[in-house]
Amino acid sequence: MTDETDPAARAERVVDYLEERNRPKRGRPGHDLGAVLAAAVRLFNERGYEATSMDDVAKRLGITKSSLYHHVTGKQELLRIAVDQALDGLHDAMDEVEALQVSAIERLETLIRRSVLLLAERLEYVTLLLRVRGNTAVELEALLRRRIFDAKVTELVKQAQAEGAIRPDVDAATAARLLFGMVNSLIEWYSPRRGGAAELADAVTTIAFDGLRTRQ
Repeated sequence: MTDETDPAARAERVVDYLEERNRPKRGRPGHDLGAVLAAAVRLFNERGYEATSMDDVAKRLGITKSSLYHHVTGKQELLRIAVDQALDGLHDAMDEVEALQVSAIERLETLIRRSVLLLAERLEYVTLLLRVRGNTAVELEALLRRRIFDAKVTELVKQAQAEGAIRPDVDAATAARLLFGMVNSLIEWYSPRRGGAAELADAVTTIAFDGLRTRQ
């Protein structure tokens, strides 16, 4: 039996998972994968990933468990597809921002705005991503991708400091965490039914970069 607390064993699980992920999958006729994914994500957020079974997903959809396996190989694949919805969006936003020919502070502001819009659009997927703790190979991969994204945000802050747009006495990594802490806190109260995602993105960006105090 492998030691789940051993970093080498955990890394081996990630490698095994990635190899399995890259193997060709059989055809997946039948129910729409989007409906299966939406039901699974909702249950993962309501009950927790570990406490949710494929039986639970099937019951939520009113289908047999065997029908689910026409779409995915199992619960881990559902989790992987779900968190990738959030992570792919974040990394796509970063790629777009890095390609902009503007100052670092403008790129950082644009990234925050786009991240709020992404959260509003994919709220349940972002919520699930933020609850990942690294207990499975899928979760470990997701955490790695989050760390890569966080490192890029920190680098953007450093570039803005070098350009004189952000005060140099603020730790760049701390600033990056605080900025996205503000964005991520939206999962606690924002509802897509309220709408106003663009206005919310503007408000978060204004507060983050201009503050609340009026200027004299």
